[in-house]
This record gives sequence, C-alpha cells and structure tokens, in this order.
Amino acid sequence: MAKKAVATFSAKAGAKTMVKCIRMDKSSKTGAYMFTEQLVEADKVKDFFAKK
Repeated sequence: MAKKAVATFSAKAGAKTMVKCIRMDKSSKTGAYMFTEQLVEADKVKDFFAKK
C-alpha cells in the first residue's frame, strides 16, 4: 500500500506542481520493508508508483 502526501511550494513562473510520494518496497535480501520517498511532478505520480 502506498500513500501520497501533497506538498505545497511557492509557484514561480513556469514552476510545476510537485507532490511528495512515499512507496513501500520489500527487500529481496532480508524481506524487510523500506520506504522510498521522492518529490515528483504531479503528472508523473503514476510512473513513480508503477516502478518496482
């Protein structure tokens, strides 16, 4: 299960809306879960969550 937290930034001219995405990944070595956080553009959120 992944969650998306929306972050707000001051929008400058030409700046795109950014969101903070947090994805939970399972380690293949240990089986433990780790969290991957990244700021991505709003229109590329589905690409971030599609990655494994």
